Amino acid sequence: MQPNVSHNPAQFRFESTVQGQLCELNYRRDGKVLSIHHVGVPQALEGQGFAGALTVRALDWARMENLTVVALCPYVAAWIRRHPNYQDLLAECGA
Repeated sequence: MQPNVSHNPAQFRFESTVQGQLCELNYRRDGKVLSIHHVGVPQALEGQGFAGALTVRALDWARMENLTVVALCPYVAAWIRRHPNYQDLLAECGA
């Protein structure tokens, strides 16, 4: 199942509600830098691709906004290492 991921800029996050549970990716934007702090998926939903879907949506948005990404979240940093087509978004200190 591919989740419907929405951007909630007022809460500084990308989010999806799956089976009544909130999945979220939290960030901060400072000018042209997007710092991704945390991806949270409820334990019952882990391993089903929801964190990856949130990550893709956030990184695609960063690309559209011409932002540089600092991956402070270990999950996002590892995800980007496995997906070379997103590595150009990383700030030198973010990998």
